[in-house]
Amino acid sequence: MKKLYLIRHAKSSWKDHGMTDHERPLNERGIKDAPAIAKLLKRNKVKPGLMLASDAVRAKTTALIFAGILNYPKEEIVEEPDLYLASQQNFLKQVNTIDDGIECCFIFSHNPGISEFAHFLTGENRVDMPTCAVYGIEFNVESWRGIRYASGKTIMFEYPKKGKD
Repeated sequence: MKKLYLIRHAKSSWKDHGMTDHERPLNERGIKDAPAIAKLLKRNKVKPGLMLASDAVRAKTTALIFAGILNYPKEEIVEEPDLYLASQQNFLKQVNTIDDGIECCFIFSHNPGISEFAHFLTGENRVDMPTCAVYGIEFNVESWRGIRYASGKTIMFEYPKKGKD
């Protein structure tokens, strides 16, 4: 049994128009939301064996906040340039190459790709993941290489404004 948690980066800032999209940091709301969602995962006893993050500042920062709260070694977060605005193919390649000794993986990335990948993995209705959303999927497989279209089951969908919208 493998578990994958797809996490869209927390809310980012558009203040500095001179920055590239890749360089944008989290804004105040993002800095507040990321710890709240990470604490929710901790309360639910979700413990990552691996964290992969896009190399964009907002995704890396979100991963660092989660790592701090979940006692995951920050230096072990794997930055993957291919997760920045990733295609289905790039996401699947990353997942299919995870070491089979890992039972639970977190991926920090961006929309629209991360929402589309959640749909791809579950075959369920497409959801639009808001910022700092976590979409948990469980797979009845022994190897990450066995993950493909509609092979997973949704076990969690949480986001900061859930219940308020």
